[in-house]
Amino acid sequence: MRLKILHTTTYHFDQPVPYGLQQLRLIPKSRAGQAVVEWKMDIEGGVEQLQFNDHHQNRVSLLSFDPGATSIVVHCEGEVETADLHGVIGKHAGFAPLWLFGRSTELTRAGPNVRRLAKGLREEHDEDIPRLHALIRRILDEIPYEIGTTNSDTTAEEAIEHGCGVCQDHAHIFLAAARSMGYPARYVSGYLMMNDRVHQDASHAWAEAHVEGIGWVGFDVSNGISPDARYVRVATGLDYREAAPVSGLRFGHGGEALSIDIQVQQQ
Repeated sequence: MRLKILHTTTYHFDQPVPYGLQQLRLIPKSRAGQAVVEWKMDIEGGVEQLQFNDHHQNRVSLLSFDPGATSIVVHCEGEVETADLHGVIGKHAGFAPLWLFGRSTELTRAGPNVRRLAKGLREEHDEDIPRLHALIRRILDEIPYEIGTTNSDTTAEEAIEHGCGVCQDHAHIFLAAARSMGYPARYVSGYLMMNDRVHQDASHAWAEAHVEGIGWVGFDVSNGISPDARYVRVATGLDYREAAPVSGLRFGHGGEALSIDIQVQQQ
């Protein structure tokens, strides 16, 4: 399947910004199940200073603001050829050792709520893949998808207490629970072609767990499936903060407004 993606991120600032930097993880790479046919990124209100691969092999662009900028617009456009591998990415590669992905973070700490969700799964299921699919069913049953309740700083434990969340929360809960059961796991940010719309106001997020004898396998809790040909992986990390599409800092006062427009459709 060939997917065409348009992604525009716009920041408007109340007052001119004297200095600002952003890290952009918006460039997909050719990996198992996907081949980037073409991809370009245009920036208004700032300058790309350099690109580099981070320790997760994400392609990172470092953007500096034009002095006195009142808005920043990042527009990405490209096409990616995808295949349905039933979520299987395969063997581990990259600079970060596999054991690193067993480490919890502030957002993915396994407290009493996470441990309760994972309780009994090892006894109920003898095989890894059915066990992990049972985990995503438990998460979605207890924490249905609902926007407006959580934010980017909500932890896995807090999302369970809220009783609802978005794809980021689902991924963090899965990571915390999978790691508590001994599986290395990582966060994935990217795109999903939806069946009922072209325009979206946010990118998508899911998780991957490393299964012995298979390698990395994807699990999208929010949709209750493993990723198929409708998914495009862009960045991975221990949690959202390491795979966020845009992160950074700025000097100055005043507020800011963010708008995102994403279009994903089959060519």
